[in-house]
Amino acid sequence: MTRTPTPSEARGLQSAREIEGHLKALETFTPMALGVLSVASGIYTYLGVSSLLNDTGAMSFFAAVAYSLAVSVAIFVFWSYLIRLLPAMRSASSRLGLFLSMALGSVAIIAMSSWLNAAALAGSAALEQHLAKTVQEYQVGLEQAHRVTVAAQGLGLDVARTRQSFQDLSAQEATGNLSGTAGRGAVFRVLIQKADELSGLEAQIEAQGPLVDAAFSEGNQILSRMRALTASVGDVEQRSVEFAEESVRLAGLIAQLRQLSVAPLVARAAQDLSASVVVPELDGSTDTIRNDQRSTIDAVLTLLAQRATTLKAAADEVLAMPTPDDTTYAPISTADAVLRYAGDFVPSWAGAIAIDLLPAVLVLIMMVAQSAIRSDRGTAAPEETMTLAEIRAAVTALRALEAPAPQPPPAVENAVSAERGMPVTDPVAQDLPAPHVISGRR
Repeated sequence: MTRTPTPSEARGLQSAREIEGHLKALETFTPMALGVLSVASGIYTYLGVSSLLNDTGAMSFFAAVAYSLAVSVAIFVFWSYLIRLLPAMRSASSRLGLFLSMALGSVAIIAMSSWLNAAALAGSAALEQHLAKTVQEYQVGLEQAHRVTVAAQGLGLDVARTRQSFQDLSAQEATGNLSGTAGRGAVFRVLIQKADELSGLEAQIEAQGPLVDAAFSEGNQILSRMRALTASVGDVEQRSVEFAEESVRLAGLIAQLRQLSVAPLVARAAQDLSASVVVPELDGSTDTIRNDQRSTIDAVLTLLAQRATTLKAAADEVLAMPTPDDTTYAPISTADAVLRYAGDFVPSWAGAIAIDLLPAVLVLIMMVAQSAIRSDRGTAAPEETMTLAEIRAAVTALRALEAPAPQPPPAVENAVSAERGMPVTDPVAQDLPAPHVISGRR
């Protein structure tokens, strides 16, 4: 005898039936929703694959279409399996197995589709980001090379100060205030010799100034054109070609600025300042004068060594300054740009992944709904949860099963018996009484 459900069980059964009704209504368009998401992902996958293929022929077109179709079918089938099977699982082991399968499939979908979707969504912006980063690197390199070169130009002041000191000493020697003998003797010639060397070095440094300014100005103009190519509208790939041409010119200017630095020249001149001294023959008329000239020349040589050390130390400071790294613009594809600058395009990545993994939310919703149905039904037997419509359908089916099978007409039965060689029976004749013999006749 079927027991009567308690009020709480009746409310649970009513809630379960309500959820089942909602699920039946949702199942009518769930496959269509999965199909739309799969097609959308396939379209963006096609755009991403097309950006990777250099060839624009028919074979590349069909290859991109085939790949995008395979992705669409894979996504639709994968989520259709899970949305049907995972909510129906009851044991923890079966649910865990399907959860692992869902995780593995999600990783596979991201690997074969999501990053291509991101390339389609943010490919052009990622390429522009790559161009902007390259412009920034070139600007740093240009400014650093100019800074080193300008610092080297500053060594001209040290050279001029040293040259002026030797010229002043030579003037003192000419009046006799240095060695005690007025005139242009051996000491004067040594001082003038070094003053002339430093004067030539100073002229070389001054000649480099306009070249440095011109190179830096031209480099800034190239940077302005590169920034304009980065921010302008139009096909980013065509702009990247022009950008590459400008980058080659700018790299040459940066190398030219590095070569215009006079720091190595000053360092070598400082080393030669005291090492390459041509001491003239002492021309004093007496031994006392020649001894004074020799002692004055020794003092001059000592001064030369000190000034050379100071000048070389200043040149070494400039040479120790960090030089700009070699910057080379390397064109990359939109997919590579999206991967390299993924942190700058988090929303695009989120959208690309969401369009592929959004059905996972539907799977979880189905799991929660099925769990709620099983919980509301509790331990009630199936016959206790049947609705009036279900009972009517069951009674109709039972009556159909219990109805007697229809008998074939007599003519059909006799025809079948005749075909099988069996005696034909006439039910009409069987119902007549047996004939009687009367007077030898029937």
